[in-house]
Amino acid sequence: MSEIKCILFDFDGTLADTEAGIVATFKATLERMGENVLSTEAIKSTIGLPLARQFEMLAHFSPEKVKQATDTYRIIFQTVGIAGITLFDGVKEALTRLRQSGYILGVVSSRHMLSLLQICDLQGITEYFTTIYGVDRVNRPKPAPDTVLLALKELGISPEESLVVGDTVFDLLMGRNAGCRTCGVTYGNQSREQLLNESPDYLVDSLLELCDIVG
Repeated sequence: MSEIKCILFDFDGTLADTEAGIVATFKATLERMGENVLSTEAIKSTIGLPLARQFEMLAHFSPEKVKQATDTYRIIFQTVGIAGITLFDGVKEALTRLRQSGYILGVVSSRHMLSLLQICDLQGITEYFTTIYGVDRVNRPKPAPDTVLLALKELGISPEESLVVGDTVFDLLMGRNAGCRTCGVTYGNQSREQLLNESPDYLVDSLLELCDIVG
């Protein structure tokens, strides 16, 4: 098995705790549009997918209404969503240790680039990453492997030398579909049982545990 050289992280639910902001913004968007407001559990079940796909799956909107909803969501998120975002415990320490150990780090997210870069800057973690890719950089979102493969192509690193880390089955499938090893984190948006069903190579309760695994 090839040595791991590159670690690619999902963002929402893996590096940053954005769940409350996402749920509140989603509900506020539906309310502003005069639609039935969905339950917290329903919204949480689709976190990790692209925003447009969430509205398609949960609200069954037409393409035109999906566009209206995503535009409205992004406006509301600037006040409702961003305010409550925090990094999970140990994230900065883990990123520091991994960089010091020589790993190349990147982000592969279902979030749009503008929002992704804004939050990384606000949380002071942009400097840790050699590459950052949002969903608007690819044609096919996770669980398709496109985001990972594009990032690895830019870095000149093979999938066999890479590890994808995420909190949802969509992340694990994206990594596996790209030919990478995978690591699930149990503190995000999906349960330990859901992640174990996808047989990740590793499963951790904290990113600091990942530092101990990869050395």
